[in-house]
Amino acid sequence: MTILRKQGEGGGVSVYNVQVMQYEEAVSKLYTLSGELAPAAPGTPRRKFELDHMRTLVAALGNPQNSFPSVLIAGTNGKGSTAATLASILSVSGYRTGLYTSPHLLRPNERIQISGVTPGQNSLAEIADQAFADSFEKVETAAARLVNEGKLPHAPSFFEVITAIAFVAFAEAKIDIAVLEVGLGGRLDATNIVEPLLSVITDIALDHTEWLGNTLTEIAREKAGILRPKGLLVTLPQHPEANAAIGEVAMALDVTGVNAAAYLPDRITNDEPYPLVLQGQAITVASPLPGDHQRRNTALAIAVAEQLLTQQSFTKITPQSIESGIRSTNWPGRLESTTIPGTQITLLMDVAHNPAGAWTLRSHLSRQIDGDHLPAPRTLVFSALKDKSIREMAQILFPLFDGPEDRILLAPIQSPRAASAEALAEVAADLDTAAEVCTSVADAMDKAADRTGSIVVSGSVYLVAEAKTWLKEQHG
Repeated sequence: MTILRKQGEGGGVSVYNVQVMQYEEAVSKLYTLSGELAPAAPGTPRRKFELDHMRTLVAALGNPQNSFPSVLIAGTNGKGSTAATLASILSVSGYRTGLYTSPHLLRPNERIQISGVTPGQNSLAEIADQAFADSFEKVETAAARLVNEGKLPHAPSFFEVITAIAFVAFAEAKIDIAVLEVGLGGRLDATNIVEPLLSVITDIALDHTEWLGNTLTEIAREKAGILRPKGLLVTLPQHPEANAAIGEVAMALDVTGVNAAAYLPDRITNDEPYPLVLQGQAITVASPLPGDHQRRNTALAIAVAEQLLTQQSFTKITPQSIESGIRSTNWPGRLESTTIPGTQITLLMDVAHNPAGAWTLRSHLSRQIDGDHLPAPRTLVFSALKDKSIREMAQILFPLFDGPEDRILLAPIQSPRAASAEALAEVAADLDTAAEVCTSVADAMDKAADRTGSIVVSGSVYLVAEAKTWLKEQHG
């Protein structure tokens, strides 16, 4: 409760009580909003993406996204890791940085991080609960007014609202620069109303095909929707089909392309640090994010930092701050390994939610198994959303868990988009794989932890989130 005091005409003091929205109320209201990807009610069309609605909303808020420069990052896999690494570099370089990512694992605050809020501290931190609630209230009030005035046909979606919350919070924090991860696609994503200093496209694969298209060409064109006329694009060579589509859009817009391959190591390093020369100075690139694929994401982040220094005069970026920023990167749920407290059980969690992500995980797990870093017996806790390529992901991951005491536990997740236990069991049966169906993720984790060895949790961001919740509730 906030109390405002006003001096009365006779010298007395009038006291007014003003109710301040609390964090729990804000989050509760946020979760009632429709999501762009949520299944439509029977007989009703799916919600369409519409940038004009987002532009109307932020205009009513004073266009907060125009008060700071931005870097916009799209792609199928790796965009979150790239964004987190770049934001860490900028923060360590001494810039008050805003980082916006999606989805979150445990709390929506994770999506909105700001550095430099506390003087002298350059590390990123989640937005405070009350700041989140205050920003939500501003967005909610503006949205309701726009709907009442007929300027919006309906209330904004979950993603539109939380994107607007991020813009409001960043503007109020007076950040120096924002690193924005595109939520879905690019062309019609709510983040794409900004005018970025430069755009980044990470690796592209088949995902969200019902929204973005059934081919790499179609998906790449949607991702390339974040490019601007005569703008700057940082990317890496990838599948020829994706390269060609991005190249066509870039040429049509007279975009300058920057190839980040110069920042990759000369040889396979197997997660080892590698030397690199920047601006004539030698540094060691050592990302705390495991996996060979992270070298590509790190290279993209370095290339962007170099471009911001040379093209945009972010002169506090140095080879040393790039090196330190990479080392300081925090991006949980991506090949995240820990030991369950009070046990000797190795727990590895990865949000791989499409076949490309599953192949990356398989490559990492194969090396871990060969190096005896993933103790036997091994248990896979697997689940997925029903709109994902569940069979293909299962074909990639299940064969790694075929030891005499290995297990595969199938766990339906709590989401309207989740694949049912029956659907998961049907996939296992079709692949002639022995698997046990559990009643919930918590049930699966209880069973997985009933013996020594190792547990791998993968197949969905939502699955990892529930596993983390289990870990926190059971082991603090």
